[in-house]
Amino acid sequence: MVTFEFCFAALFMNRLFILIFCLPLFLFSQERLRNELTTDPDQRLQTNKEVNVEGEKPPITDYLIISQKRDTTHVDTTLTIAKDFKFNYLRRDDFELMPFHNVGQPYNQLGKSFDLELLSPRLGARARHQNYYEINDVMDYYVPTPLSDLYFKTAVNQGQQLEALFTTNLSPQFNFSISYKGVRSAGDYVNTLTSSGNFKFTSNYTSKNNRYRLRLHTVFQDHLNQENGGIEATSLQGFIDDDENFDNRGRIEPNLTDAESILDGRRFYIDHDYEIIGDKDSTTYYSGRVYNKAYYEDKFYEFNQSTADEAFLGEAFISSGLRDKTNLEEGMIEAGVSYDHHILGFYKAGIARHKYNYGYDRVINQAGGVITNRLIGELYQFKAQFEKRIGKFDVTANGGVNVAGDLDGQFLNGQASYDFKDMSVTAGLAISSRAPDFNYLLHQSDYINYNWQNNFNNIEKQELSFKLDSERFLNAEVTFTTIQDHVYFAQSLVLDTNNEITGYNSTPVQTSDDITYLKVKLNKDIKFLKYFGWDNTVMYQNVTQSEDILNVPDFTARTTVYYKNRLFKKALLLQTGITAKYFTEYFMDGYDPVLGEFYSQNTDELGGFPLIDLFVNAKIRQTRIFFKLEHANRIFSSNTDYFSAPRNPYRDFTIRFGLVWNFFL
Repeated sequence: MVTFEFCFAALFMNRLFILIFCLPLFLFSQERLRNELTTDPDQRLQTNKEVNVEGEKPPITDYLIISQKRDTTHVDTTLTIAKDFKFNYLRRDDFELMPFHNVGQPYNQLGKSFDLELLSPRLGARARHQNYYEINDVMDYYVPTPLSDLYFKTAVNQGQQLEALFTTNLSPQFNFSISYKGVRSAGDYVNTLTSSGNFKFTSNYTSKNNRYRLRLHTVFQDHLNQENGGIEATSLQGFIDDDENFDNRGRIEPNLTDAESILDGRRFYIDHDYEIIGDKDSTTYYSGRVYNKAYYEDKFYEFNQSTADEAFLGEAFISSGLRDKTNLEEGMIEAGVSYDHHILGFYKAGIARHKYNYGYDRVINQAGGVITNRLIGELYQFKAQFEKRIGKFDVTANGGVNVAGDLDGQFLNGQASYDFKDMSVTAGLAISSRAPDFNYLLHQSDYINYNWQNNFNNIEKQELSFKLDSERFLNAEVTFTTIQDHVYFAQSLVLDTNNEITGYNSTPVQTSDDITYLKVKLNKDIKFLKYFGWDNTVMYQNVTQSEDILNVPDFTARTTVYYKNRLFKKALLLQTGITAKYFTEYFMDGYDPVLGEFYSQNTDELGGFPLIDLFVNAKIRQTRIFFKLEHANRIFSSNTDYFSAPRNPYRDFTIRFGLVWNFFL
């Protein structure tokens, strides 16, 4: 297995270098390709009709971005307030998230979202996966000329963050893209350095007669974080009291000084299909295809520490050289058929075989029993999908079930949408049952309290959702979720001989009580006085539970007042304003560096502080420039009661700038 993988990777890298050195040839081929593309959005991927005069620049709507579900959008180079919200480490709106002080560290959750389309457990270490590319995060492209996307932003203290993407079509049938995202940031506090890299290569091919379609990608990802466990007790009180002795954050004593964690993964993925029957004309359409998809992924999460800190994390088996490495190796192969008919709708069904190998390289024998080293198994799954327009309603449904194997699991999601003149309304229903993530079931560590083997029940979820999209009125989302047999990490206190709290760790728990969760989210961007805008987002959450397990703030709000206008003979588009974000106090989840997970706690109620940012953004041709004063209210306030998690302060006043630059060659 290892030899095969090594050879495969070496072969891939050799081919990759060939592609890079042959880029001039690819650029030359674009002149021919540009004249072959069509401007009809429904046929861009299917025909070679000549429509553009030689030398004419293609419209931006021809530069397509294709999701794994084959939903298609195009490159967007506009400068809007939504772009300002997305100009961050994750490159998406982080309204429901609370970042730690340093770029590349975890994000705490201000709002909850649940995975309802999974049939098998995941590795765990979910706090470290927010910048990890899953399969559905990988996009394909289709471009009439070579396209580059460059993202740059300053980090905290020392370091930079950069993301670069290049994609081109070698012909109307074949596209490839290559990208890399790298971050290195020192942080303001001791032992908080972050360093990460995400490499991604994609390609897609469609035959000239459109009968055969192929898409594949490979990703290599590594995320290293130094872990300081937050501020230690004495320094924490000095920080809260705004003691001038701690104005230099590098002098504040952390709980851990020599610990780090690493999340590392690689994945190879292929998805292709072939049309066996089909007919297309002006009045009818039908297509029957056979498809196959497969992937192999190998990832691990590792916690390392030079010297055991038993006062903070509890007793350890060894005193130095601690190394907890959790590995998951999994693969899946799926085959099936799909049928698309202009009257009957779209149907898809397939059978999948999923194998997993999770665990460690040792067996632990404790007083409470033997903790095994591996969870190895396979699952046979049935998956189906349906889409149809019924009257004026667009109806979709998809589901899956483990029909055989070592774990039970099933899910079913359905939704219906209706487009009015000024709005779109969508209602959905989802049910899910699956086993908890692997690190709840089995975990080993050099720290004694982090060793367990559990036989938990499946987590059951049911969710009703409603969504309204309207630029004229407002955007609204309502979700109501019920959960049975919820599994979570609960805070455990580390005590000294005098029963004084010296540290914290966490333990997996499954509750037998039902939990209901309601989330209402409203957004409206109001334009006034021609050049001004006022964007508001409000989220209300309510949890019904017998114990404080699922903790979220009752209210979260963000308001932005901005000015937008063209200057210098319309050569520059200016956007400037102020953003304020606020969430009510609540028992904010704590962060466990050994597990790379957040845990539920009921001792520290945090929040209730504003975060005010001042920004100046500009667009010159295809370049968007961003300049921001983050947490500007810290300059005028002595309040230091601002935290991203217990013992982990949010960042102080920081000046950040960066840009997004698109090249259309």
